[in-house]
Amino acid sequence: MSKSNGSANYAEFAPSYEHKPVVSAIQMASGPSVDANLEEALRHIEEAVSQNARLVVLPEYFCVMGMKDTDKLQVVEHPGEGPIQHFLGETAKRLGIWLVGGSVPLVSPDPDKVYNSCLVYADDGKQVARYDKIHLFGLSMGKENYTESKTIQAGDRVVTLDSPFGRIGLSICYDLRFPELYREMGDVDVILAPAAFTAVTGKAHWEILVRARAIENLAYVIAPAQGGYHVNGRETNGDTMIVDPWGGIVKRLPRGAGTVVAQLDPKYQARMRDSLPALRHRKLGSFNMSTNN
Repeated sequence: MSKSNGSANYAEFAPSYEHKPVVSAIQMASGPSVDANLEEALRHIEEAVSQNARLVVLPEYFCVMGMKDTDKLQVVEHPGEGPIQHFLGETAKRLGIWLVGGSVPLVSPDPDKVYNSCLVYADDGKQVARYDKIHLFGLSMGKENYTESKTIQAGDRVVTLDSPFGRIGLSICYDLRFPELYREMGDVDVILAPAAFTAVTGKAHWEILVRARAIENLAYVIAPAQGGYHVNGRETNGDTMIVDPWGGIVKRLPRGAGTVVAQLDPKYQARMRDSLPALRHRKLGSFNMSTNN
């Protein structure tokens, strides 16, 4: 698995300890109409901007939650083309914000599958990072049956980027269950985890996983979610939240569409990392593994 650094043109941005960046996570209950979803997303984005958010993160599948899994093949886009990507770039530029499309269906080598891609746009409207979801969700539990690998091509690159909000690591939903992904990112200040957790798995594990990733990495986690009942009959967990490096929930929205807004505090994060230098205490990554026969 390779690592991608999406920060080539933005390395000059470092977190300013003189201000507290305002960020937002948006919760939706998306449906099968891309146009309707984009209209709703825009309302929430503008609400976040009215509260001074400069980084706005949309949930996984914000642009489409089809009646069946294969519906996303009908709205798949080529990189840099299509109404979904145009919406993200144009909105970021017009509002002067950094905007993250939690996931967008992009073409893959397999015509029967898409990449589920998290796209990051800077405030000039240019895409500065892309992360293709690596871990594909599978669940068979009672009436809940999901196999993302049937319609999604797995990614193979860990992606981080520098931004005015600190160093950001990208992930999507099911990735939260695999802490080794976040270790591969190195030291990041902010982790993004747009998601569409099911009601069953979300109730049991969502908050625990989000807070654990924050604690392990002494990082802020911005976790926008799908939340509610969808036209296709699916129920998602919601509970969009922004969590601080100590694992504290700064803001959350348990249910329903809306936006949560919070400030990041780089000074506080630096104090936590000085007080508990766990990131410097890591050992296993530097050892060669051996087995006794």
